Amino acid sequence: MPPSVPSLPRRVARTLRTSLFAQVLCALVLGIVVGKLWPDTATAFQPLGDGFTRLIKTVISPLVFCVVVVGIAKAGDLKAFGRIGVKALIWFEVASTAALVIGLVAANVVGPGKGMNVDPSSLDAAAVNQTTGGGQLPSTTEFVLNALPESFVGAFAENELLQVLILACLVGAALLHLGHTKVPKILPAIDQAQEVVFTVVGFIMRLAPIAVFGAMAHLVGNYGLGVMKTYAKLIVLCYVAAALFVALLAVALRMVTGLSLWKFLRYIREEMLLALGTASTESVMPRVMQKLRRAGARDDAVGLVLPTGYSFNLDGASLYLSIGTLFIAQAVGVDLSLGQQITVVLVLMLTSKGMAGIPGSAFLALSATASSLGAIPAGAVALLLGVDRIMDSMRVVTNLLGNCVAVFAVSRWEGALDIERAKKVLDGETVAEDLEAGDEPVPAEVPAQKTKETVADAS
Repeated sequence: MPPSVPSLPRRVARTLRTSLFAQVLCALVLGIVVGKLWPDTATAFQPLGDGFTRLIKTVISPLVFCVVVVGIAKAGDLKAFGRIGVKALIWFEVASTAALVIGLVAANVVGPGKGMNVDPSSLDAAAVNQTTGGGQLPSTTEFVLNALPESFVGAFAENELLQVLILACLVGAALLHLGHTKVPKILPAIDQAQEVVFTVVGFIMRLAPIAVFGAMAHLVGNYGLGVMKTYAKLIVLCYVAAALFVALLAVALRMVTGLSLWKFLRYIREEMLLALGTASTESVMPRVMQKLRRAGARDDAVGLVLPTGYSFNLDGASLYLSIGTLFIAQAVGVDLSLGQQITVVLVLMLTSKGMAGIPGSAFLALSATASSLGAIPAGAVALLLGVDRIMDSMRVVTNLLGNCVAVFAVSRWEGALDIERAKKVLDGETVAEDLEAGDEPVPAEVPAQKTKETVADAS
């Protein structure tokens, strides 16, 4: 007899029980509905999203430290690690500049703020200070100094990723210098700690649907859907410009590695939905690191490029900042010359690098840009207060994809990417075995049994 086909309700129930993607998607829709129908109650759900993000942040620093140290020590070549860092910075600068230019061109062509004729004196500049907490972006000198740790423990306690990266590089270099004979137990201990952290991440990820529900309910309940009508032209422009940039990323990824960005999107669809729901790329960093390693990118490349990109490769933020600057200029009737727009690009290339982790950083960067031009009233930045939160989805998706493409591109550039394995994983095929933490990429054509024997022999 042919096997019986489960009924539709049973299939739906099984999908919801086993698929994180389906759970997060349902939570996303439910959060929007609750936020729309019961806005006053919905804002009380914000702690659900904030609590999840806090849990994830607790494991990011130790995870980055372990991955980078193990990657350097097992790669056995500090010069190669240095080359990866330099190539990553080159890629970040090119990508961020491209995003800024695309944003400026799009804003000039569409003119989202033209015809608004806003009187700057009618705007509440104090609201911007309230959003930013009266803070300011660090200068270049301050940014460099802040990247240097004051204490080993402090870097982890304050979750300063750049400081943790520097410490990890120093420890990895020290292990290479001393060799495995002098410190034979250190590297296995860090390797095992990495496995523990990844397991903790798996536990925390089970709470992802609850976090997405809370974050979306708060967003819709607090801001409503009506704001989208008021700023429709600006919102559509930002999302179309982001789609164009993502298409360029897809072309670049195909040319450099031969991989498909659309297949990669399907591969990380759960993480993408979670990032959208929580409006945070940090909430998915550990899982994305796991998946990039499983897709054939070497540990040292993943451990260095992805965390560094969170500070140096904010492509979505760059798009938004360039479009936002021209929007507020057009809204208050200021016509920026070509020279002033070039100044905008140069200023944003610097200010966007110090944005990560600073409350209201987008408004701080826009205010700094307005001040440098001298033609746009600083208070005009308040025009974007109502729409800034709606832009989070665009920024999150573009930032995350930009950093993932950077990992693949730099890995390929450095010869640290197993292309055959990556293609098999992105096609959904079963590969020999998922990457063990700290191991070199396992060629996809190696039989699973042989791989396990090799791992057993190595241990």
